[in-house]
Amino acid sequence: MADDLTKRRPQDSSKVNVHEPWEVNWWCGELNCTKAQLVAAVNAVGVSAAAVRRYLGK
Repeated sequence: MADDLTKRRPQDSSKVNVHEPWEVNWWCGELNCTKAQLVAAVNAVGVSAAAVRRYLGK
């Protein structure tokens, strides 16, 4: 099923998807970080939003 781009947040906000540009933008705004920081966090701890938040100190 394709993402509904009219949605304002990810369908599964428990996981960070760095492969969709609009989700990267949403997560960067949500976590107040850069794309590079977000990608580094996902590479370090995986796609769990809770783990990414902890990694970024949020």
